[in-house]
Amino acid sequence: MGAMAEWCSFQLGSGPVEVLFEAGHLARVIGLRLTDGREVVLKVRPHTSRLPACVRVQRSLFEAGYPCPEPLAGPALLGDMVATAEAHVPGGNQLASGRERAAKFAKALAKLVELAPSVSAVGTLDPPPPWAWPEMDRPWPPPDDMDADLNGHRGPRWLDALADRVRRCLLDTALPPVVGHVDFESQNLRWVDGKIHAVHDWDSVAALPEPAVAGLASAVFTASGSRLTDANIEESSTFLSAYQELRRIRWSPEEFAVAWAAGLWVRVFNAKKAYVQGDASPGECLRTESEVRLGHLSATP
Repeated sequence: MGAMAEWCSFQLGSGPVEVLFEAGHLARVIGLRLTDGREVVLKVRPHTSRLPACVRVQRSLFEAGYPCPEPLAGPALLGDMVATAEAHVPGGNQLASGRERAAKFAKALAKLVELAPSVSAVGTLDPPPPWAWPEMDRPWPPPDDMDADLNGHRGPRWLDALADRVRRCLLDTALPPVVGHVDFESQNLRWVDGKIHAVHDWDSVAALPEPAVAGLASAVFTASGSRLTDANIEESSTFLSAYQELRRIRWSPEEFAVAWAAGLWVRVFNAKKAYVQGDASPGECLRTESEVRLGHLSATP
């Protein structure tokens, strides 16, 4: 813990005395108790040009009263990696399924977008995470959680064709971007007595058209971390309707299409990765509803 202790002492003014937990997927996440009694969460990952802007967004939202951990330090080098520290916000659970779940998640996201700073105020948030937005020059962007070139793995044919249709819809839009959270999965939010307690994973901030931000969430807000827990069509539709109502907007046909295309993009991207790893289950689940979801790209809301 030597380098980590030095980082904490320098950046936070207090060294660690106890490791509370350690986890991580794209980043190493360590909960620490410091000598001054504070509990903090240290996140360690490779440097990216978008990370400082992500922290600025999180700090701005915390100061605006949004339920997210307070950023405390960083990003700053920790060895050959970059670390940030935020206040530990314990407690809460994932929201149980029920009739109001979609509306509650939509409300949490709508409030986030309402309070978020402008795109121009935070610095670069490019490139967006690969599950949130396609690239211009190749069908599949490189995944950030596995060492594989998805373009070197052909098929299944229906999935590649679906991804191409969705990709063209998203890349053709000129809708203005907003700052939003693009990994708004159930496993990243905590609730107490049916009220939002904390939103986590602030590396997953991006500047995208607002319908895309909502569309991404509509497809995965039920994802609990267990397999095959993405939203079904009815849940996605309910989420998008609630989001528009809460934001007091009614999308144009183009905005409506972008919302459904963004939801399809995260699903096809995750399915493609699963196929490369030999798991056909996410793809087969998506295939059963892909035509209905795809139909919304040309439907009038």
